[in-house]
Amino acid sequence: MTDEPNRVLSPQKRPEDQTDYAMRPRRLDDLIGQDRVKDNLAILIDAAKRRGEALDHVLFYGPPGLGKTTLAHVIANEMGVNIKVTAGPVIERAGDLAAILTNLRAGDILFIDEVHRLGRTVEEVLYPAMEDYALDIMIGKGPSARNIRLKLPRFTVIGATTRLALLTAPLRARFGAVYRLDFYDLEAMNAIVQRAAGMMGVPADPEGIHEIARRARGTPRVALRLLKRVRDFAQVRAEGHITVAVARAGLDLMEVDELGLDNLDRQVLKAIIEKYNGGPVGLETIAASISEESDTIMDVVEPYLLQRGFLDRTPRGRVVTRSAYEHLGLPYHGPEQARLI
Repeated sequence: MTDEPNRVLSPQKRPEDQTDYAMRPRRLDDLIGQDRVKDNLAILIDAAKRRGEALDHVLFYGPPGLGKTTLAHVIANEMGVNIKVTAGPVIERAGDLAAILTNLRAGDILFIDEVHRLGRTVEEVLYPAMEDYALDIMIGKGPSARNIRLKLPRFTVIGATTRLALLTAPLRARFGAVYRLDFYDLEAMNAIVQRAAGMMGVPADPEGIHEIARRARGTPRVALRLLKRVRDFAQVRAEGHITVAVARAGLDLMEVDELGLDNLDRQVLKAIIEKYNGGPVGLETIAASISEESDTIMDVVEPYLLQRGFLDRTPRGRVVTRSAYEHLGLPYHGPEQARLI
């Protein structure tokens, strides 16, 4: 079984990524990529500031590592308000959420990561808070129990999720602005790695930067992690300077190929090809064949393979495309499968 938390290409947060906070952009103008989302947010923020109101509730969704938390902090900086950060699994009881809400001030932002993992009773408290800026509290028990409604200042909830389909319809409906974050293109990734190298004081050639950027799977969190690993490699083997040859040698040592695939990605593709003749095959069957969790394959592996055009989802299961065969250097032995529209 693959040790997903230690996988260098994992887009999930890891303790070592905490040091990346200093490199996060603080203003919309500093953001690289996600231009459509950035333009929409600029209008939303400017309109709210002109009216002197709290920002409408915002929901970000998309694969992990694309900057949902960063965007929440940027919005708080642009609005000039405080931000309270929490996560869905952390808020276990309705009382936990009530304690957070009653400590918010007018205009403040409550950022809830993994918002799809909120419990049902917690969501019931959040609904009136988001819609009516009120908190319903039950006092007492039995026949003498009574409901008290506390007014809350107007605040903003920013939710982030990697699994939009798991978000309940009533909660989703209470977000006024919903934005999808997509993988970054190569130009944006180059700029992100170049900026990070400058802030870290790492001497690097443009070709070396490009080599790291193109293997980072369009994910800034992965790009910063690869940059730090290549920096370490350069300090030990190449006097600290990242050239294209040094970058390639360091990334090859980490078994990250030229398109950003690692062992787990190749295991998934080869399992479908070698054991199931290229598919179609179900997700649970793939997971069992490589001794991996199905959630890991669906949330972490599949998004990038789908984006690269190496994998298709069909009504009958997953299918490996001709491009994947060519990338792996394997002979293609099956008809092209129709893509699911």
